[in-house]
Amino acid sequence: MLAIDKYKKSEASIEKAARIAGVSISKIMDIFKEYGVEANLEYEDYHKGLKLLRKIW
Repeated sequence: MLAIDKYKKSEASIEKAARIAGVSISKIMDIFKEYGVEANLEYEDYHKGLKLLRKIW
């Protein structure tokens, strides 16, 4: 619940929330979905992630 609270208040990223909860990023995303937590992702965050993914692939 601490991870959810910090994420909702924009005090933690998805990665940090996962570390706080002691779970993987995919698991914390499942937890967020279960509790109705909406993503705090801005367009720029999404764009950066997409660019990084393209470099990897």
